[in-house]
Amino acid sequence: MAKFTYSALTREGKRLNGNVEASSKAAASKLLADQKLKVLSLKEDKGGFDPNNIKIPFLTSQKVKTKDLVIFTRQLSTMINAGVPLVRALATLQTQTESDTFKEILVAIAKDVESGIALADALRKHPKAFSPVYVNMVAAGESGGILDDILKRLAIQQEKSATMKKKIKSASTYPMVLFAITILAFFGLMIFVIPKIGGIITDLGGPDAQLPPYTKAMLGLSSFVIKRWYIMLAGGIISAITFKRWKSTPKGRYQWHAILLKLPVLKTIIAKIAIARFSRTFASLMTSGVGVLDALQVTGAAIGNDVVEAELKKAAQEVKNGKQLSDPIAQSQIFPPIVSQMLAIGEETGQIDTILIKVADFYEEEVDAVIDSLSSIIEPIMIVFMGGMVGLIAAS
Repeated sequence: MAKFTYSALTREGKRLNGNVEASSKAAASKLLADQKLKVLSLKEDKGGFDPNNIKIPFLTSQKVKTKDLVIFTRQLSTMINAGVPLVRALATLQTQTESDTFKEILVAIAKDVESGIALADALRKHPKAFSPVYVNMVAAGESGGILDDILKRLAIQQEKSATMKKKIKSASTYPMVLFAITILAFFGLMIFVIPKIGGIITDLGGPDAQLPPYTKAMLGLSSFVIKRWYIMLAGGIISAITFKRWKSTPKGRYQWHAILLKLPVLKTIIAKIAIARFSRTFASLMTSGVGVLDALQVTGAAIGNDVVEAELKKAAQEVKNGKQLSDPIAQSQIFPPIVSQMLAIGEETGQIDTILIKVADFYEEEVDAVIDSLSSIIEPIMIVFMGGMVGLIAAS
């Protein structure tokens, strides 16, 4: 795609100057005309230094925001429904996004589609922006001739997922801040307060004074933190790197996810989130016409928990052997009986997608309730923990 600099007039007579990307000058002129602009001048930008277009890698976000993806999905659905050709719709949407990263991706996708590649295949080249669920649903929409309808469902699904992530993030922010403050307070006391108090006690009791065991332990810990801080720092860094590498391996990731599913309270939240994501994603794929086996494979990868993904792969194998999906789900240690029962009803009535959407709505409400209650419980627990730590130091 080439870049063109233009000067144009709006319907109201307002002069606009800007840039547009298109495959040719004629395509750029048509793109501006579609936006109801009267072109005054149109020149190809040959490049060169532009101080307003300097990109610093570590300051420029390379991630496509969910908000940008949802807006793109809804606008593309509307334009396709209105009969706008796909290539022209993609070219128009390039100028609508404010994200430079997403704009570059759309330019590449439009170029691929213009060369005859299917939209789903063009999207598949950009996995950081478009998930396997997104790509598979678009592929099903293209094959079934219902791409506009599929894109609407995708936008709704993305908004639901983004809302859940936002609530989880907001609920976890407060305890993380409190924990960080607790750690800082501990080291502050160890480095600045305890040594002074220890000096006062030694001066009052003399060098031969017999101190209580707790006091000796606290003074010893304070001395270790001050004199051997580099050991603690190195140990912390090595532990963090080791944990990250372990978690990045398939075996370590699976074991970590299994541990999370055994922790009190947290296991309930993770299980409910997994069920909600499975139900909504699987229902969307089934509605789009994706086969059960393919839908299970894509859904498992989209849930984000290797233990749940392994269970869904096992379920897919049993479905391949002739069983109904509700049978292996009923044997699951993660999915509660109500999910398998609802699936069985859906299989009998032929309305799996409709029933699973209701299951997803129910569990999303359950997640909201658990997160709200957890937020109210964590605050006093963290305060008691901080108070107990300070109290222990004061008592010693």
